[in-house]
Amino acid sequence: MSREHLFEGDLHWTGQATEVDGRLHLARSYDLAFAGRQPLPGSSPAVFHGDERRHNPETLMVSSLMACHHLTYLALCERAGIRVAAYSDHGVGRLAISEGRMRMVDLLLRPQVRIADETQIESALALHAQAHANCFMSNSVNFQVRVEPSVTA
Repeated sequence: MSREHLFEGDLHWTGQATEVDGRLHLARSYDLAFAGRQPLPGSSPAVFHGDERRHNPETLMVSSLMACHHLTYLALCERAGIRVAAYSDHGVGRLAISEGRMRMVDLLLRPQVRIADETQIESALALHAQAHANCFMSNSVNFQVRVEPSVTA
């Protein structure tokens, strides 16, 4: 298997320039497009003059980290023979000023997992640390990602 993989996409601005009270306003809406997939509507968060109904870079960052941990965890459970019956997560990313810049400063994941065999709870819980260590996305960011998992049967 190759050690390098490319992921290509396009961004198309769907907003327009308008005048509001004599001042220029550039709508923040855009669509993300990746070949063979539905477009993903985006904007900035409402606090930055965007459309809260659309995804924004901050929510996409949180979703990317949740999804990566989830998929890595499932792969590890599969290899370990742990049957996952249910999985959900609640992620919270914190955007703040750090080192003089507005940036994502930390992120907390709280995966809730239900497995089929109660004798595997301890093993299933331990796999979260391994999933975190192997998650491509958490290995790619420059802020702390914490994982507080729960596993039941």
